[in-house]
Amino acid sequence: MGDKDSDGSPGAAQATSAAGGPLDLNLLRTFLAVYRSGSFTSAARLLGLSQPTVTTQIRALERQVDRELFERLPRGVAPAPFADALASRIVDPLDALAAVTGHGGPLDGAPAGPVHLAGPAEMLCHSALPALAPLVEKGVRLRVSTGLTDPLLDGLRAGRHDLVISTARPRGRSLHAVPLADEEFVLVAAESWVERIGGPDRIAVEGPAVLHGVPLVTYAEDLPIARRYWRHVFGRRLTREASVTVPDLRGVLSAVIAGAGFSVLPRYLCRDALAAGSLVLLHDPQDAPINTGYLVQRPGSADNPHVALVRDQLIKAARAW
Repeated sequence: MGDKDSDGSPGAAQATSAAGGPLDLNLLRTFLAVYRSGSFTSAARLLGLSQPTVTTQIRALERQVDRELFERLPRGVAPAPFADALASRIVDPLDALAAVTGHGGPLDGAPAGPVHLAGPAEMLCHSALPALAPLVEKGVRLRVSTGLTDPLLDGLRAGRHDLVISTARPRGRSLHAVPLADEEFVLVAAESWVERIGGPDRIAVEGPAVLHGVPLVTYAEDLPIARRYWRHVFGRRLTREASVTVPDLRGVLSAVIAGAGFSVLPRYLCRDALAAGSLVLLHDPQDAPINTGYLVQRPGSADNPHVALVRDQLIKAARAW
């Protein structure tokens, strides 16, 4: 058997097979693609191989190391502890080798490819894209997708995106996430409604019952943001139906400014409207609900140097969001 640490993982000296010989480089490349993408199907797509070929190569590597590398799940695979240890030791050398040999890396003489960025439409359009405009002027190309967090993270694992702005920290160990910005949620309405209900002072004294009869404008039928605000701030369950639902918070904002009713929105999205007076803060609790957004990338997944430029620019700009 090859040298192993106390947890059964390969020793630090070198990656060896159970028989003591060096591991096959092609098998390690396939292993890393499966580890990063979270499925044999996605890895096959990334590598330009058939899924049976990927399955055969992983089984061959498992025989060489005499360890199970992945747990087969209903959707994809999960890495075993041995796979985590192996990936942490081979990722940098294999990525460096890919760059030197020109497999899509910055040294192959070709222009850098587009950076595939995905996330919530509102944060991308309001904050991220304006922050990235200077990079576009310098030649960075962007391909932007919008959607809900879970499908976008699945696309990241499958190699369809380079970076994802996520509304939650991703589960598992195959993705690298850094906190990007905090969203503070605020209860708002147009001035016309504030005058009719008696203003923030009345809500502070009497609570949310003051809003009975005021139409609720929200993102979805299940009122995800409003329900969270009610639970966090008022300590009670929100039991009412929305009068207007718009699956884009910018549409919710427009409807509320026009007088359609009240809503709960991220402060960054309605900051200008609050400053201009077209929206009014209905409540100002000491402990407003906050949601942390994350910038997510597959570890070592990008040979494109522009991915790092976009990532660093977003992290820098988000300090002011």
